[in-house]
Amino acid sequence: MAEPTTERPRCGETTAAGTPCRNYAVDDGRCRVHARMHAATDDSPGDGGPRRAPPQRDAPTSTARAGAPAASASTPGGSRTEATSVLDALAEVLGDGLGDHLEQVAEFVRRRFTGDYEVDQYGLDPHLTDNVLMPLCLPLYRHWWRVASHGRDHLPDGGGLVVANHAGTLPADGVMLHVDLWEATGRHPRELGADLVFETPFIGHFARKSGATRAGNADAEDLLARGELVAVFPEGFKGLGKPFSNRYELARFGRGGFVATALRADAPIIPTAIVGSEEIYPLIWDARQVAKALGLPYFPIVAQLLAVPFIGPLGLLPLPSKWSITYGDPIETSGLGAGAADDPMVVFDLADQVRATIQQMLTTIVMGRQTVFF
Repeated sequence: MAEPTTERPRCGETTAAGTPCRNYAVDDGRCRVHARMHAATDDSPGDGGPRRAPPQRDAPTSTARAGAPAASASTPGGSRTEATSVLDALAEVLGDGLGDHLEQVAEFVRRRFTGDYEVDQYGLDPHLTDNVLMPLCLPLYRHWWRVASHGRDHLPDGGGLVVANHAGTLPADGVMLHVDLWEATGRHPRELGADLVFETPFIGHFARKSGATRAGNADAEDLLARGELVAVFPEGFKGLGKPFSNRYELARFGRGGFVATALRADAPIIPTAIVGSEEIYPLIWDARQVAKALGLPYFPIVAQLLAVPFIGPLGLLPLPSKWSITYGDPIETSGLGAGAADDPMVVFDLADQVRATIQQMLTTIVMGRQTVFF
């Protein structure tokens, strides 16, 4: 029979606001913050000697402004009091986790400076991704787009190819799919990206760190063989840059290279429907001449630009549509034979099956939505 656990004692002091301190006691019945306060006013710090009250300040002279505090912010005593108030305020906000949070930050910084972390051959840095990139994305996932996830039981424990629709002018759906798969499985999906992604400053660097890799059969097959979840968006830039009038209508899936990859790796294909991304940046016009001059696949003119003259840069924020990510029944590839990947008819037929499945999922989900934003 397990012994009952003993609750850790709390600090016996009160905060600057007059409320009981909720931090754990670590020194003589006090938390770290209050222990430092009392140590500063101890006649013999650390020897257990008698404690004394802080020295009394002289009364303000007649030249002092009426009602001014006896210890100003510029005096040592006033600075210590203000610093303590800041620490108390942090403790109130972060609650009992203040010490743990600071320890986690210190440990993260130590590991980054000492190189005590691993990066795999494709550039995935789990230490940075888990502690920095995912926490930055979670507020968007949970509070801005309020993503609802369905069909997670269809995700395999080993390798699998997650095939999803792509839309929204900017590839926010790739980021949200990554967060959803990470929350569902604890694994970072290896997203296949176009060359332009990795050639873009800043974005390319962190895409690598989060596990993305260049779209290529060899890399994808190797990752699937190692039991990774590989995510691919066969529409590519055609999906991202399609006009708002064509929302939730899948573009062509290319030549079906993703199917050949799954066939060679004997990995299941998980058709995935992402709803909500089409509304974040409604694309009303593609300035193709500008795109061509800049060497870009498209140059979007989105609806938010109409609001910029009235509300400034805030008008460029993505709209807070309500998202859903749905994983469909896996399509098995292991029973199609060793030479199936080299048979164009098998590859094209399976690619059409995957595309039709995702299109049907999108149509069903969109028809069942009551509103875009709630």
